[in-house]
Amino acid sequence: MITKAELLKCSITMFTQYGSKHVTLDELANKLGISKKTIYTFFKNKEDLVTCSLEILLNEYREDINRIIINNSNDPILSVILIYQRGFDYLRYIKPSFLFGLEKYYPKASRLFDDFTKELANSIVYNLLKQAQEARNIKKEVNLELIVKIYFFRIDNLVFKENNLFELFTKEKLFKHLVIYNLKGIITNNYSNSYFD
Repeated sequence: MITKAELLKCSITMFTQYGSKHVTLDELANKLGISKKTIYTFFKNKEDLVTCSLEILLNEYREDINRIIINNSNDPILSVILIYQRGFDYLRYIKPSFLFGLEKYYPKASRLFDDFTKELANSIVYNLLKQAQEARNIKKEVNLELIVKIYFFRIDNLVFKENNLFELFTKEKLFKHLVIYNLKGIITNNYSNSYFD
């Protein structure tokens, strides 16, 4: 008998690679060698499965974020860089159709993702940048709320907007242009780390 954890692991892989709308419960059951009925012993419907799968993925990223912040507590700018670097690792393997399908077909999962992105940008990143500004590592005239809205809120939409930019540019090039160069423009002369060299 398959476990719920095994079902979720397979679901996350298939949903992020092919898009949640494009993966049927029959295909998922087939891949796992179980009946579709078995899936319904764990989840009421496909939306619950998609939502739970997304929640696990986001919780994994949250754990990474917390670890990054703890390990770099003396350098909030480095924490922001590492948080987005890890985020790019996740985005690199997610098909745009997965994220776009949430909004269109799975409103519960879409709200979960929206809440996470708001928390990440408006709370976590904003507070880290504020700490850096108070430590005089970010120019005092920089409006952090505006910086977060322009550069750090919903990077996934920018990367996947018309084309999947991961198919056009390397992850490293995208990361430099979307994160490093934007941060470089707001830091003070007395701050540096290896990413800015």
